[in-house]
Amino acid sequence: MLIYDLDFAALTQIVTAWGQPAFRARQIWTGLYKNFWQSPDEFTNLPLALREKLATELQFDILTPTLKLDSSDGQTRKTLFKLPDGRQIEAVLMRYDRRRTLCISTQVGCAMGCTFCATGQMGFTRHLSSGEIVAQVMYYARLLHAEKDVVTNVVLMGMGEPFHNYDNTMIAIDRLNDSEGYNFGARRFTISTSGLVPAIRQFAAEKRQVNLAVSLHATDDGLRGGMMPINKKYNVAELIEACRDYVEATGRRITFEWALINGVNDTPEQARKLAYLLKGLLCHVNAIPLNPTTGYEGKATTHERALAFQQILEQNGIPCTIRIRRGIDIQAGCGQLASRVE
Repeated sequence: MLIYDLDFAALTQIVTAWGQPAFRARQIWTGLYKNFWQSPDEFTNLPLALREKLATELQFDILTPTLKLDSSDGQTRKTLFKLPDGRQIEAVLMRYDRRRTLCISTQVGCAMGCTFCATGQMGFTRHLSSGEIVAQVMYYARLLHAEKDVVTNVVLMGMGEPFHNYDNTMIAIDRLNDSEGYNFGARRFTISTSGLVPAIRQFAAEKRQVNLAVSLHATDDGLRGGMMPINKKYNVAELIEACRDYVEATGRRITFEWALINGVNDTPEQARKLAYLLKGLLCHVNAIPLNPTTGYEGKATTHERALAFQQILEQNGIPCTIRIRRGIDIQAGCGQLASRVE
């Protein structure tokens, strides 16, 4: 059993079943989430017999880095991890001024099939457990801790659709948010979804402080359905209605992701349609030139076209940021490295 799959109550139950006092569970929890220890040998505050028991009964380090790539500017690191079953996932560290943002996977592959996404082109293999999601964050937290630095943001936007693996994703967030453990603030998490309307409504009902981002990329069903098959199940009108209900229920701003594809969805007409669609909604548009993938022929927009797109949105009262593409030289887009290796 992976130790990161355990919440504190479950860990305490296991430790006391071994005949150990309950306070030993707190020592283990602190070692994992505050000291970033990754091996029973590091828990020198525990009796040797307990350390040996931990080593034989629980798995600690289940992520085996098989490939690490650093971007030429030194600001992005992508790591390919091998899991015990031989499957591979990836996670990315991006440095923006004072921010240290992680992009974390929630599945091996993805069932959504978005045509421009390398993970979508891979197909779906399996869900990650909550512990496998947590372990990715702790891997980079440990790396940054050694540099006297810290993680500032976690985006669940790597391989997979987080809302397709809803329960494990939320359990992982809750575990990382635990004030007695890693204590990572809820508002520093962002979940990105391709538009699973029932999950958005469930998420809204829970009124979490976690940020929500929706991959939109087109305003009409014909164009969006051609890029994102999920649109055939939950069309643009249903999706935007759910987003409006989310904002009304939570009072929180929603982010719309928009991959700018040259000549496809980066035109002035598309910008005007988007502004009309989002009118009156508490939101923000994150526009980013498309990350190229071998399985999709579309090209990234130009800087000039991106600025024109942004200007039209802002003139119509829709805040828009042109995001900087990171790690293009190391295939840092979702699933690009894993799909290449596969």
